[in-house]
Amino acid sequence: MGVMRAALDYLGLSGAASDAEPAEALPRRMEAVSAPAGALVGSRLSFRGELAGEGDFQILGKFEGEIKVTGRVLVGEGAQVDANIDAAAIVIGGTVRGNLSASTRVEILPSGVLTGTLRTGSFSAADGASVKGEIWVERPATTRPAPPPAGG
Repeated sequence: MGVMRAALDYLGLSGAASDAEPAEALPRRMEAVSAPAGALVGSRLSFRGELAGEGDFQILGKFEGEIKVTGRVLVGEGAQVDANIDAAAIVIGGTVRGNLSASTRVEILPSGVLTGTLRTGSFSAADGASVKGEIWVERPATTRPAPPPAGG
């Protein structure tokens, strides 16, 4: 199993039946991928503009602009992205230039290249990944109990 396929499976975005699954399972899996909760820029497509909404977003082609989604953003191997990205989680297998913010996690795969500023709660980069820029790993804010009233 390739690294990109493993990442897609991990994120629930693969949409393809595995070699061990019967062919009749394919339509059921395709329905899950075409659900309105996600969007895709295919490998032969280019998109310029702003994308905002709920759900996941997968880029296999070229994207330029702004991305703000409540779900996950997956940049596939060979994809080229020049954008600011704000999402719950981001997985990079292609080339990304911009400012990234992920509330939970950013993962850069061996084929991934990131140039820019990154803010997240958790970060990992595989052997072979390239990162140029600032990385801010911030712990979620914890609330401390209020001190007892003085002189009470």
